Amino acid sequence: MSRTTGALLVVGDVVTDVIARHRTPLSRATDTAAEIRTLPGGAGANAACWAARSGRREVRLLGRVGTDAADWHERALRQAGVRPLLVPDPEAATATVIALVDASAERTFLTDSGAALRLSPGDWSAALLDGVARLHLSGYLFFATQSRETARRALRDAREAGVPVSVDPASAGFLTELGVDRFLAAAEGAEVLLPNADEARSLTGRGEPEAAAAELSRRFPLVVVTLGAAGALVAEGGAVTVRVAAPRVRPVDSTGAGDAFTGAFLAARLAGADPARAAEAGCRAGAEAVTVVGGRPPDLQRPLPAGA
Repeated sequence: MSRTTGALLVVGDVVTDVIARHRTPLSRATDTAAEIRTLPGGAGANAACWAARSGRREVRLLGRVGTDAADWHERALRQAGVRPLLVPDPEAATATVIALVDASAERTFLTDSGAALRLSPGDWSAALLDGVARLHLSGYLFFATQSRETARRALRDAREAGVPVSVDPASAGFLTELGVDRFLAAAEGAEVLLPNADEARSLTGRGEPEAAAAELSRRFPLVVVTLGAAGALVAEGGAVTVRVAAPRVRPVDSTGAGDAFTGAFLAARLAGADPARAAEAGCRAGAEAVTVVGGRPPDLQRPLPAGA
């Protein structure tokens, strides 16, 4: 199967985002004015949508959602050009994230993982790799025992099938709670690691992103560290090989910028781009993402009526 014609399969989180943009610092024990929107999100789902937006003809997403919002999320994914493979959970609600976005566009997350981390080995089948040219795993799956086992099975089956795997570590805070060694052991065998600078520091203990990227590339064949407005680093074989600049934009909301980078990067790699060109595509998508509210492409960032 040609890498340029096969599908991208993303296994990850589908989340309902409640995004609160506040122009002034939070006032404890009283009100703070904010603009609040409820939008479809999730690192895995966002990355899938950006990959489809970036020209990947077939993008699939496996994730677990609560029955409370399954139809809503499925419609949003289909609207984005993503084929949803959603598993409804009758016991847990859909994951929800409250994103507090300050005047600098920096976001702080309050996360209720809900059904997302209940993705079980029974939800996975090696047959899901049929027609797939690349598998991407959202790092959030690694932060709970059940979903971590599912991610490990998917990674193992992909390697046996000759399908390259990428992993996004997802959260510096959750990495610390899980333990770096446990995460690295679970992600072993991935071809590409896509951390942001904070995640790279957490995974290595190195203060400088360049040093962290170089160290991680001794464990993973290709490491791409995103640096926000400063662009991205590409590292291979124990050394940083490329530094890519990001377009200058006026940021509104940094929610999902890394997911946009990931989706566009993977779409470019599947289209035949080398790591540097793929990182450039990722930086362009990330820069576009921060100019809109929420983690999905601009033409998709409008609330979906629950009854539609």
